[in-house]
Amino acid sequence: MEEKANAGAGTLTAEASTAFGGMAAGALMCLMSMSSIQFGAALSSSAIATYGSAGATWLRLAFAAVILAVVVRPRILSYNRAQWTSAVVLGTTTALMTMSFFAAIERIPLGLAVAIDFLGPLSVATIGYGLSRRLVWPLVAALGVLALAHDGEGWVGNIEGIFCALGAGTGWAIYIVLTKKIGASFKGLEGLSMSLMVAALVATPFGFAGAVPKLDAYGLIEMAGLAILVPLLPYTLELTALRRMPTASFGILMSLEPAIAALAGFVILAQPMTFLQMGGTALVVAASAGATFSARQ
Repeated sequence: MEEKANAGAGTLTAEASTAFGGMAAGALMCLMSMSSIQFGAALSSSAIATYGSAGATWLRLAFAAVILAVVVRPRILSYNRAQWTSAVVLGTTTALMTMSFFAAIERIPLGLAVAIDFLGPLSVATIGYGLSRRLVWPLVAALGVLALAHDGEGWVGNIEGIFCALGAGTGWAIYIVLTKKIGASFKGLEGLSMSLMVAALVATPFGFAGAVPKLDAYGLIEMAGLAILVPLLPYTLELTALRRMPTASFGILMSLEPAIAALAGFVILAQPMTFLQMGGTALVVAASAGATFSARQ
């Protein structure tokens, strides 16, 4: 009996250790994903200036789709209708979300764009709860965005950039739900590969004409590198992380993204932040973490 009890305890300990290891790996992947997205976005300023936001988006999606297709080699003819539907919907969402986000950072500071971007998934996380304490989190985030939008002397950015960021936030909310679904529908990274192919096709009418005439050898190397930073590496890391950890835990960790965006904007783009804007970033991070934590209860 004692041996059985010890064996059972050993099994439980091993399972707990494995679960913790999976969570820790998932958390590390989240942090790497956020850093890759935000520093990749900050490094994209020259590409956006050269090709325009739509052109730069199309090039990075096209490169990412080709690279991942070569590595994964998805079995295109073997997928069923449900898998194709998931890939097409996620790919379309990815294209529109990415184009909107890069159009936003072309017009407003990176930290502000990401903070507004967060309002989308944050609002969705509280829909359906009625007049409960959970509804306070979007209000806290909105106050944070207002603080970020003022540099102490006046309002920063413009209305076009704000609307683009709101569009990216809406796409992000849909993307989070669909990524979890597509991860369960496909083996490995096949679903991500298919969705990136669709995303590149959807972005082609918007970015092809503005990008191709200006593309040279240096541009090919630059855009291939940027495509790895955003979207290839982050999307791969996020899909893998969501398979290792609960969606709620994933959401709490992703709450750090506005802070990482502010850091990337400061370090790479020399976008300064006042104490008011730092406080605004903290409010958005706290609101996102609070909403995700409240949804678990």
